Amino acid sequence: MPKVVVFHAGKEEYALPIENVVSIEKVEEVRAIPHLPSFVRGISKVRDELVPVLDLGDILYHTSADNISGMFLLVIHTETMQVGLVVKEAKEILEVPHESFTNVGLLAYSKTNYFSGIINLEDSMITQIDPNVLVGSLEGIKEIKDYVDEQKTHQN
Repeated sequence: MPKVVVFHAGKEEYALPIENVVSIEKVEEVRAIPHLPSFVRGISKVRDELVPVLDLGDILYHTSADNISGMFLLVIHTETMQVGLVVKEAKEILEVPHESFTNVGLLAYSKTNYFSGIINLEDSMITQIDPNVLVGSLEGIKEIKDYVDEQKTHQN
């Protein structure tokens, strides 16, 4: 059975495939980067890796958390790069029976093409996110990746 990490962003519960999740951290120091889209909170060092910190609430709902301290950083790896997603809380790791997973009609809608399906459970519905599509579809992701690569070069 596939396993997912369930977390809160905005008012909803979302899930990511466990194989994309590197770690779950407390949000530590985040260094702001000017001139990037508002969902980019900055850059943070996680286990000696520089990762851009993305505000998932901003990406999904265009509402930014004023204060991200005390929130969690879901560090994920994608085809594009490793990123940290700011989430309210990472709740649990869940095994999802295949029959609980439904594909969504919304997938054709270009603004939500990173929703890979809905997990139907007895007491809740959780939207699963495809991290590769999510990160790949973000505005300015190439610039963010260039910036992080540049910072890594200066570190060494």
